[in-house]
Amino acid sequence: MSRFEFVTAGESHGPQLTIIVRGMPAGVRLDRARINSDLVRRQHGYGRGGRMKIEHDEAEIVGGIRGGETLGSPIAITIKNLDHENWRGAMDPWDLDAAETEKRRVHAPRPGHADLVGGIKYGRRDLRDILERASARETASRVAAGAIAKALLREFGIEIRSGVISVGSAGDPEYSPTWDELSAVDEESPLRAVRPADEDAMVTAVDAAREAGETLGGTIIAAAHGVPIGLGSYVQWTEKLDGRIGQAILSIHAVKAVAIGDGVAAVRRLGSEVHDPIYFDEKKRYHRTTNRAGGLEGGVTNGQDVVVRAFMKPISTLRRGLPSVDIETREPHRSQWERSDVTAIAACGVVCEAMLAVALADAMREKFGGDSLEEMKRNYDAYIAQVRKY
Repeated sequence: MSRFEFVTAGESHGPQLTIIVRGMPAGVRLDRARINSDLVRRQHGYGRGGRMKIEHDEAEIVGGIRGGETLGSPIAITIKNLDHENWRGAMDPWDLDAAETEKRRVHAPRPGHADLVGGIKYGRRDLRDILERASARETASRVAAGAIAKALLREFGIEIRSGVISVGSAGDPEYSPTWDELSAVDEESPLRAVRPADEDAMVTAVDAAREAGETLGGTIIAAAHGVPIGLGSYVQWTEKLDGRIGQAILSIHAVKAVAIGDGVAAVRRLGSEVHDPIYFDEKKRYHRTTNRAGGLEGGVTNGQDVVVRAFMKPISTLRRGLPSVDIETREPHRSQWERSDVTAIAACGVVCEAMLAVALADAMREKFGGDSLEEMKRNYDAYIAQVRKY
């Protein structure tokens, strides 16, 4: 069975991030500039920390393509961590400097992060061993893999966009933008807000949080346009595409909830206000005039935009710290702080795009298979012809 998948390796301040993508058919033309553009977009956003001034992420593909075209074999990608030079004494894979290692040691875990549970699970006394891999630096790897998935989806006319609809109490977490609104999001704006009128209030909220030593979360909308009917399945819980998309989005650092379409807002409405009526027009096509279901019914795509709402909690690294415990003395201790963001909500939208792309690319590979893009397109075209006859 053809599936699209990826694995990542690397620590936040280690030498590099490494990504292996499997399941790409042969013959897909990749664009280096598009891949790196998404990596740049992930580094953007008001409220980001000093790390973004150090890193200049670029993906180097070292296997699986030739002359810019996929070969059907695994694709290997690396992204250098430029900050590693400042951390070599504490993060070299082989030789550590004792003084640097002690200086960087983490012993007071941050509430809301993986520090304590990871230390207990893996038996590590220096919680930096947990922090480094649990860090959201790993999302650069996801964005690179997602850019590969997007290249495949574009071959079938599928495009993905995202935008921020709320930051803290600014904006509206239940707002449902159109595809045109998402397409019009200004990538150079401070927070990639869907509604420009909300952006000043969002920036003010970030400034207030920074001043207070706090952090902020928010709400993101990510959507896919041009998705065909019939991806996913209702026959087993593991095959329901909304569940698979939900898992992909919830796996993103600091995302604590996800909704498809109107999602949470639907629980307060009547059934007639929630479901999308079905019509058959003079062109002999089924269509809807609303998309409250977010493009998925019964775990299967229905041909409308797939719309995902991600809820990101405030980042757990607070400059002022939170009540915690020193794991060596077991005495009360403020949680440790190191350079971090006030919010990464703008970047999180780019990561949501990547994970939505991966889930959809996997569903496309699952349904249409093929060792080459040409074979996959033949299967796709035959299926679309069948759909049009229904």
